[in-house]
Amino acid sequence: MSLWTSFKRRVKYFTARSDSRFNERADPKVQLEQAIGEAQDQHRRLKDQAASVIANQKQAELRLNRQMGEYEKLTTNTRQAVLMADQAATAGDTAKAGEYTAAAESFANRLVAMEHEIDDTKSLVLQSSQAAEQAKAAVAQNAQSLQNKLAERQKLLSQLDQTKMQEQMNTAMASLGESVGDDVPGFDEIRDKIEARYAKAKGVAELSGSTVNDRMLEIERASMNSEAQTRLSEIRTQLGLPPSEAEGAKLLEEAASIDHEAVGPGDGSTSATPAAAPETTEAEKA
Repeated sequence: MSLWTSFKRRVKYFTARSDSRFNERADPKVQLEQAIGEAQDQHRRLKDQAASVIANQKQAELRLNRQMGEYEKLTTNTRQAVLMADQAATAGDTAKAGEYTAAAESFANRLVAMEHEIDDTKSLVLQSSQAAEQAKAAVAQNAQSLQNKLAERQKLLSQLDQTKMQEQMNTAMASLGESVGDDVPGFDEIRDKIEARYAKAKGVAELSGSTVNDRMLEIERASMNSEAQTRLSEIRTQLGLPPSEAEGAKLLEEAASIDHEAVGPGDGSTSATPAAAPETTEAEKA
């Protein structure tokens, strides 16, 4: 293998490799638009060529019509020359008869040449007409192909967008179960960490049970509730309303406790009369 052949093979190899990498990294949407643009340019070039073919046909038809007009005129002149030559010969004018005969022969020679030209022009018109019809059919067929490509372009663009979205979804779903990097934990790892902390917090809460802080909050709420009930009782007294059922039950409990303290253990007869006084006093307050 010569050095030049080896060099050419290397050049072709690296060119093909570069083209392969370029096609892998190129945006299909841009390439699709390039292909459509090239198809449109090709259709314009085809139309220009077809227009030139049709123009040749039209020119051939005009030339044929012009030749046919000249042929008819030559035919008329030839006939006229023959008639005039015959009339001169009949009249005995040999000189004029010879001149008219020569003119008739000249017209006849031009007729023969014109007939050959007309035959050639007719063949040219026939060929150009066939070429024009083929050009029209090619333009129509290419136009239909271009329309199909334009319609397919929208479908391909839609498929390309769906493909990109699906690829992004696949990447996102894959990253949920995989580690994104050394500095970013995966979704499963974060979930396990959160669930572990939640379980530990629940376990500590179950082991701790009721704490001192809970009891203190309960006492504060009871104290606030007692003050609120006292304030409501004062408002009802100011308005001249009887105590509510809850307040009546509370007063009875307070009276019973006061009576028990006044009587004391083992001394029921001595403190019976004083025990009624607080009850009467509480009723009067009500």
